[in-house]
Amino acid sequence: MARDVFAPGTDPSLDNVAIAGALTTVVSPQRSLRGRGQFNFRERNLILGAAMISAIVLVAILAPVIAPYGPQETDYSARLVPPGGNHLLGTDNFGRDILSRIIHGARIDLQVGIGAVIAPFLIGLMLGSLSGYYGGKLDTMVMRTADVVQAFPFLILIIAVIAVLGPGLRNVYIAVAIVAWVSYTRLVRGEILVAKQKEYVEAAKAMGASDPRIIGRHILPNVISSALVFAMADVILYIVLVASLSFLGLGAKPPTPEWGAMIMEGRTFIGNAWWISTFPGLAIVLTGMAFSVFGDGLADALRLGRR
Repeated sequence: MARDVFAPGTDPSLDNVAIAGALTTVVSPQRSLRGRGQFNFRERNLILGAAMISAIVLVAILAPVIAPYGPQETDYSARLVPPGGNHLLGTDNFGRDILSRIIHGARIDLQVGIGAVIAPFLIGLMLGSLSGYYGGKLDTMVMRTADVVQAFPFLILIIAVIAVLGPGLRNVYIAVAIVAWVSYTRLVRGEILVAKQKEYVEAAKAMGASDPRIIGRHILPNVISSALVFAMADVILYIVLVASLSFLGLGAKPPTPEWGAMIMEGRTFIGNAWWISTFPGLAIVLTGMAFSVFGDGLADALRLGRR
């Protein structure tokens, strides 16, 4: 092994071996410290994002306890009250407390954001795995279907599916599942095309492992990280998507305390009651930041772990 490092036909002396060992001793800690410093920086993003998401989830879980009023509790004597006093974020045109509705709305938006990711993630994971591993006619059929779906603008196709099925959160889930699997399929397929050429896959085949075992036990654990990071970004996308659909009247129906629906309800009063639309919009931005920071930290941590 040591002879390969030196010129052909020469034998390394003890001095050379000692120098090489000393260099290894000096360089390795520096690399280790540098890597540890990078990991700590990236770990901070991961922890910060996880803490923000945990806080939002906790607020959603404890909504009935911490909300000062009911989400649909009306008080016509306190219509369009500005922020402050008994209503920290003000009230809407029905006298409903904005803070309470935002707190309860976290349940719906988190449920939509996370729930809408699950179906396209699983569908894309399955189709991408089979298409990338087996190739041939199956790969051609899956990719041509993906091309057809991707030929249409994402939002337009979502709106078209919901227009056929009817408005409502359940139909939003179905529309997203029909349209959004394409991105995960392409991502997983590309990763598997590379991974199936690796030595550990060849070794598993030589040992007689079945195809499902090779895909599920050996390949997917090494390629799924990219899909998970992509899913974190999609959570943000779907929260904004449902807010947009609710604004258009295709998502959650009033008086459901959903952030997009609240923005839609407050647009008429934006001139003299800006808080009705502003605070739900800030809730969407804060939630998006939380998942974005967590996704960045997760991507960096997984990337560093591969090195």
